[in-house]
Amino acid sequence: MPCGYNGKILHVDLSSQKIEVETPPEAFYRKYMGGSALNLYYLLNEIPPGIDPLGPENVLALSVGVVTGAAISGQSRLTASAKSPLTGCIGDSQCGGFFPAELKFAGFDAIIITGRSPVPVYLWIRDGEAELRDASDLWGKSTGDAEEIIRESLGDQKIKVLQIGPAGEKQVRFAALINNCNRANGRTGMGAVMGSKNLRAVAVRGNTRPTLADREAFKELVRWGARAFPDSMIASMGIYGTTGAVSGQQAVGGLPSYNFTKGVFENYAKIDGMTAYDTIRRGWEEGKQRRYGRDTCFGCIVHCKPVVEIKSGPYPVDPKYGGPEYETLAAFGSYCGIDDLPAIAKANELCNRYGMDTITCGATIAWAMEVFEAGALGLDDTDGLKLNFGNAGAMVKMTEMIGKREGFGNVLAEGSARASAYLGFGSEYLITSKGQEAPAHMPQLKKSLGLIYAVNPFGADHMSSEHDAAYEGAYKYYRKRLELLGLKEPQPSQSLNREKIRFARKTQYMYSLADSLNLCHFVWGASWHLYGPEKIVELVRAVTGWKVTITELMIVGERRLNMMRVFNGREGVGRKQDTLPEKFFTQALKDGPTDGWKLDRAEYETAKAEYYRQSGWNVTSGLPTPQTLDRLGLKWTTANQ
Repeated sequence: MPCGYNGKILHVDLSSQKIEVETPPEAFYRKYMGGSALNLYYLLNEIPPGIDPLGPENVLALSVGVVTGAAISGQSRLTASAKSPLTGCIGDSQCGGFFPAELKFAGFDAIIITGRSPVPVYLWIRDGEAELRDASDLWGKSTGDAEEIIRESLGDQKIKVLQIGPAGEKQVRFAALINNCNRANGRTGMGAVMGSKNLRAVAVRGNTRPTLADREAFKELVRWGARAFPDSMIASMGIYGTTGAVSGQQAVGGLPSYNFTKGVFENYAKIDGMTAYDTIRRGWEEGKQRRYGRDTCFGCIVHCKPVVEIKSGPYPVDPKYGGPEYETLAAFGSYCGIDDLPAIAKANELCNRYGMDTITCGATIAWAMEVFEAGALGLDDTDGLKLNFGNAGAMVKMTEMIGKREGFGNVLAEGSARASAYLGFGSEYLITSKGQEAPAHMPQLKKSLGLIYAVNPFGADHMSSEHDAAYEGAYKYYRKRLELLGLKEPQPSQSLNREKIRFARKTQYMYSLADSLNLCHFVWGASWHLYGPEKIVELVRAVTGWKVTITELMIVGERRLNMMRVFNGREGVGRKQDTLPEKFFTQALKDGPTDGWKLDRAEYETAKAEYYRQSGWNVTSGLPTPQTLDRLGLKWTTANQ
């Protein structure tokens, strides 16, 4: 019996309704670890180049990691991967909650889904057994209603459900996978892929806990985390979640506002995490201490997930659907010039009800607002909605219309880049990289993060590398952690020199590793996180028994990124698509500490070429060289090109 993992991969062919179990060797798990890297192995082997992402030939891979389910903070994560219907590139997205650990307990490390069912179905997995069941009564239901129906029909309220909502059924290109009604594999449209396969949900229940190779070493890691947490940099997340970032980003001029035309929002305090904490967070009395609604993931002490409840007013919010994180507060708030906190919470609820990525949804509406204010869109185009900045009612209504693909919402359901191409105007206002909207961290302020936005295989993403200030700012506190990664020359936040690019690339490998082990980026990481790189080594050793080193683990992260680049290369995606929005180069920001700032194109192009050289990629094509693939054990990836 292997330690940590089950040694079983479930293969589901929806076209034939055939279910099989694969048992890969130990070497396979040690090479890929699980999560994103494991998914890429199957995608590269089973997806022909050039397929329609919404066709039956696409493969949807869902996997946990070799440490998932071991009861320690930050390990209950799942990665979903497929060819993205939003970008046409590799799609990749992570979620937390209780579903990932429960999948491990149910007996499997991954589910590889192919084909398309002729009728709506859901997959039911219990203690190593799997079957497809009729989902016709789930189709059209909200995520909350569908989860309740599944649990009642199977007679077990402890069943964990990963599902799409109506947006996934209608193949909104940024549809998400939702579990627990409020945890999302949000980015790159994995919900649309599941919807295209007529697969409504995956329900899991299991009673088998993973075997630990060194139980005492594992327990000591748990105890160490409990001791360190109160004084750690993530302790505040146990109170505010990520929402505290609103005021921090505002202070430095990095809060994206009015579709990235400003780095400050004049009414930021109305949508800040402290305001949410005091006004809309669900609360209850417990003795003499009032505690505010927050949720957690399996085994995690952080409890960073906000829970919002609004019982009256124009925007009632059901706490079942959680509450907005920082990215959501920004996307539906400052991006759109909106300071109505209940309206933002309602938009978040709608996204979780219908199953949509809050970042792309809010950013797409913000793009439409800027185009509307420029006069290119009129009321006849928008079904009579005044899509001007600050119009909270129009924002909430359009979010619902997108989820239903109604009216102009059907256009915006394609994402802003495709909507612009369809309409024939508005491209100058786009904030997309590889067709995916930028998250709420500004490249004009965070230059190396902006570089990663561009070269990242699945588009702009804020959780693919360490942010700029961490090298200089965190080095004095976490010097040993960064030096373990070979980072010994802290650089100023605004620099974009060779060493700063090396910092971005090395921490990108660390984050890439985390997405293969399926570890939470807030709990496990390179510097300010609760557990640093040395503890990741200890975790893998304690759970699996493998005598891994940090070098071996970092190669797992590098391997995953190179597999993604190979996938994109087969789709004709390389250096030409490694771009940032034109707006970031040509339109200077207004007001605040970053007033007048914009990106320098020559500096960016020089940095991109340096990144390729450091990565062992061809500077002309932006793709891995044969030597790099050979070094990483990936020569096989080019066989199907």
